[in-house]
Amino acid sequence: MQIFWRFILPLLVIVSQLLVLSLNAAHADEGMWTLNGFPTDKVQKAYGFSATQAWLDHVRLSSARLAGGCSGSFVSENGLVMTNHHCAHSCIEQLSKSGKDFVAAGFYAKTEADEVRCPEIEVNRLVDISDVTDTMHTATKGLVGKPFNDAQKSEMSKIEKDCSGGADTVRCDVVTLYHGGKYNLYKYHRFQDVRLVFAPEFATAFFGGDPDNFMFPRFDFDISFLRVYENGKPLNNPEYFKWSEKGGKEGDLTFVTGHPGRTSRLLTVSELEFQRDTSLPLALINGSELRGYVTEFQNRSEEAKRISETILFRVENSLKAFKGKEATLLDPAFFDKKRADEKSFRSKVNSNPKWKKEYGSAWTEIAQAEAELKKIYIPLAYTENNRNMNSQLFAIAKTLVRLAQELPKPNGTRFREYADSNMPNVKQTLFSEAPVYNELESAMMSFSLTKMREALTADNSIVKKALGKHSPAQLAKILVEGSRLANVEYRKKLFDGGQNAINESTDPMIRFAVLMDPDARTYRKKFEDEIEPVLKRNSEKIAQAQFAVQGTGTYPDATFTLRISYGQIKGYDQDSGHVEPLTTLGGAFERNTGNDPFALPASWLKAKPKLALDTPLNFCSTNDIIGGNSGSPVINDKAEVVGLIFDGNIQSLGGDYAFDPVVNRAVAVHSAGILEMLSKIYGADRIVNDLTKDPKKTALAPLKAER
Repeated sequence: MQIFWRFILPLLVIVSQLLVLSLNAAHADEGMWTLNGFPTDKVQKAYGFSATQAWLDHVRLSSARLAGGCSGSFVSENGLVMTNHHCAHSCIEQLSKSGKDFVAAGFYAKTEADEVRCPEIEVNRLVDISDVTDTMHTATKGLVGKPFNDAQKSEMSKIEKDCSGGADTVRCDVVTLYHGGKYNLYKYHRFQDVRLVFAPEFATAFFGGDPDNFMFPRFDFDISFLRVYENGKPLNNPEYFKWSEKGGKEGDLTFVTGHPGRTSRLLTVSELEFQRDTSLPLALINGSELRGYVTEFQNRSEEAKRISETILFRVENSLKAFKGKEATLLDPAFFDKKRADEKSFRSKVNSNPKWKKEYGSAWTEIAQAEAELKKIYIPLAYTENNRNMNSQLFAIAKTLVRLAQELPKPNGTRFREYADSNMPNVKQTLFSEAPVYNELESAMMSFSLTKMREALTADNSIVKKALGKHSPAQLAKILVEGSRLANVEYRKKLFDGGQNAINESTDPMIRFAVLMDPDARTYRKKFEDEIEPVLKRNSEKIAQAQFAVQGTGTYPDATFTLRISYGQIKGYDQDSGHVEPLTTLGGAFERNTGNDPFALPASWLKAKPKLALDTPLNFCSTNDIIGGNSGSPVINDKAEVVGLIFDGNIQSLGGDYAFDPVVNRAVAVHSAGILEMLSKIYGADRIVNDLTKDPKKTALAPLKAER
């Protein structure tokens, strides 16, 4: 359904104003803290809880990262992983087919043998963090421009390769913190045998649909369970979060441990201006048009709707988040405050001759680099970056073409995404058995080619080369229908054959990827050689200036690495009145209208007489989260699960740039509600027993889902 933005946008303006006002206040619960930089004293002072190193280690090892961009947690001794339905949505959809739609009907593996492997999900467990700042800074000392960037990327690849030792079960990432002020090496245990155990119907996982997205009160059961396997057996797993059957209540201390994707709280004014004036408008326009295009595609048939549901969900979710970010960046008061803070900081730096010499020019150089980026941003976006095609087949073709060129190079000189440390993930995605739907592929390529022609103009040499005499729709049909890349064995043949196999291939999608590659590389080279190193080097300088002026007691911007935030279950006030922090199962039935997106599934209606309707369903807390925290566990001070993060409220949409504990809220499914629904609606006794270790838990008739 369409969002009535005439109502939402004024609220977003209020949100941004509240964010500005809150910048002047002390943020008691603010921060996405690294596990090796947890503010123990602050939490002790605010809540009377002192986290021991053993507690932090247990939290780290019980947390999980879904490599595709979500969070999760280990919740049993046999490898059970809890995350959101929308985080496992791609797996659920990929395992479905016409007539067997697990997205709509749900899925429950009644036995271990019924657990089905997800084609592309990778789960990571963080086993070690080490500081490599000195090594990284030594590698780039005295370098600027392209030599700086080359040396930095080469050193990262070397450190990661040495760390992994070539083992596919080990993943190592050099993580840039404080935009280059510090570098940490994160070592993960990589699990690629991940199987679907449970998912409810989409109607309850996304109850309220887009109108309720980023809202509170909420009544969602946005949950799924996966299981990690090792050597063909469920993981023997001593580190996991125990379950709190009662869950949390108002005022309780809560922690969220997960993998927030990205924040921009430490960026300079010129970097924020670039987002406001260039990148965000493009994202909003493209996303709005894609939403309409996919919505129309879904009207073709029930099958068309099924195969495109994931795309529509992601587009709508991103659009709403982008609008919240835009509202903040368009607020003059927000920028006035940012400019004043930056001016004050620069004044302190310039007042010290040593600091001025080392760091004083950094802001000007970043502004100049942003101006250069603006000149190439559109062609860069439509040739190299993710806006160039929305096609699974094209992504496969581009990967194969790039691998043929990059793998023969030394590890340290390749594109970073093809470094040795990343190859297990690349291969898993490349050789995925996930289905390819030609009708959807043709539609997505047609849209993308149309947008490329529109953005670059019909007279652009890249557009002329790409389209030739064809219309976007004609070319898309030729490329998709003539391609053999849906066949995994053919992909493997091209991968194994390297450059010779690519040169000899007559597959139209491969030939198209080869055609597009030189221009994509040209713009990428321009960015990586001339713009990116200026941004990186000077961001490092600003970080070092911050350490010199303010010390090191702050948290870094989010980087899709493990963080922990602290807060409490707490309501908030808004114009319409006070919002209570907990909702109940009974509230979901009251909100049920029987019409999408407020239609509870038949399983819920059938089980209603057996449910304790006063059981908590969702709750909100003051924990600081952002996109990427989806699927994060909410735990108490005993490291017990009390909830599952799945969203934030509308006031949190400006959280990329600032945090306000007065109104920003994280939104979660309550642990007591999870047990009530698993047991009485879905009969998922295997999962309940895993979570509670109570063999007396009984089950109702299980959800029937054909496989």
